[in-house]
Amino acid sequence: MRKDIVAAGVVLIFLSALSGGFAKTAPPAKAVPGTIVLVFKDGHRQSFNLADIARVEFTGAAEAAAASPDVPTRGRFFGKWVVGEGNGDTFLITLKDDGEALRSLGDLHGKWTYVNGEARITWDDGAQDVIRRAGSKFQKYAYSAGKSFTDTPDNVTSAVNTTPKPI
Repeated sequence: MRKDIVAAGVVLIFLSALSGGFAKTAPPAKAVPGTIVLVFKDGHRQSFNLADIARVEFTGAAEAAAASPDVPTRGRFFGKWVVGEGNGDTFLITLKDDGEALRSLGDLHGKWTYVNGEARITWDDGAQDVIRRAGSKFQKYAYSAGKSFTDTPDNVTSAVNTTPKPI
């Protein structure tokens, strides 16, 4: 009888060790509404709350594949640009990676987006500027408040990136 109890105890210990060591791990949490789940090449997953995401950008291979040699990439626009006012004077436009834009003329803030190979800037005062390639150089097209990017610009001046770093 004693041997049976000891044998049963050894079997229970063995089975509990087996079940703990080889138990399947719980499946990854399923995406809930309002989240995005990224699955990486190694199989691990990471969830993000959509309320915390400002925008999703696909850079690198997709951007390079879509771009031709004549179309500058988004990263080409990062930095400080010396642009004309349209009256012979110049000022600075700074374009940041996060979409923020700063203008030294009037110390103004704005947002910029990359659209079809150009940087489109909308300033807090409603005015808009576009920096686009013109041949081997760049130009700044200025639009007053109320105009769209397809209207005739108020002026067109040169634009030179003082910190060019194509990315």
